[in-house]
Amino acid sequence: MPESRAEVGLEIRFAAEADVPLILSLIRELAEYERLSADVVADEASLKEYLFGGRRYAETLLAFFEGRSAGFALFFHNFSTFLCRPGIYLEDLFVWPEFRGKGIGKALLQFLGRLAVERKCGRLEWAVLNWNEPAIGFYKNLGARVMDEWTVFRLAGEALHRLADKSGV
Repeated sequence: MPESRAEVGLEIRFAAEADVPLILSLIRELAEYERLSADVVADEASLKEYLFGGRRYAETLLAFFEGRSAGFALFFHNFSTFLCRPGIYLEDLFVWPEFRGKGIGKALLQFLGRLAVERKCGRLEWAVLNWNEPAIGFYKNLGARVMDEWTVFRLAGEALHRLADKSGV
């Protein structure tokens, strides 16, 4: 596994349970940036359970610049049946506005890229909101390819519960 990295004031490390309040603040700030604050129901207890409990559903990287919180990446493993290999799905990547342009987002993605290679993953994937042109340009400059031929679907809330209820289908 990649170790914490430090470059000219930048440190990237895996989050620990004591970092849950910081992770929650980063999630809330990301939601505000994405204009989705009303959708955030995450709380510290849930983050502790799902990130650090008996079964860990996701992992978090934290970035610090000159000792200050600068951003985070939250990710989990998925699986490609065609490649017959695990992958890493990047759920969230966020850098505080005052730290943008310092290479922190790129460093987080590089850390994830190394982790994917070390874990023998076949790919690293993520989604980006269509209106987020700065992020789209950033990802394209890294060599990422837009998957225009795919459409993301989601079941959540009542629709998910209806599907789960045999009588509702």
